[in-house]
Amino acid sequence: MVRAENGHLYTGISTDPERRFQEHVSGSRRSARFFNRSPAQALVWRQVCADHSEALRREIALKKLAKKVKEALIAGVCELPELV
Repeated sequence: MVRAENGHLYTGISTDPERRFQEHVSGSRRSARFFNRSPAQALVWRQVCADHSEALRREIALKKLAKKVKEALIAGVCELPELV
């Protein structure tokens, strides 16, 4: 997850989170449109997945969570439940 300057959280998948974050920060053509309104500020949470399929399922699950729960994940107060 990446936090934008306005406090909103962006969730996505990548094989190289640091590189992808730098693309968002730089505003390159490959940057997500999400950051057009408020620039990327920090890479705040990540999780290693076994494969692309699992990463996509995790992304979908994360996007369904309330911001309050996402903030708890970032703070380390809770964990994302296991996928079935």
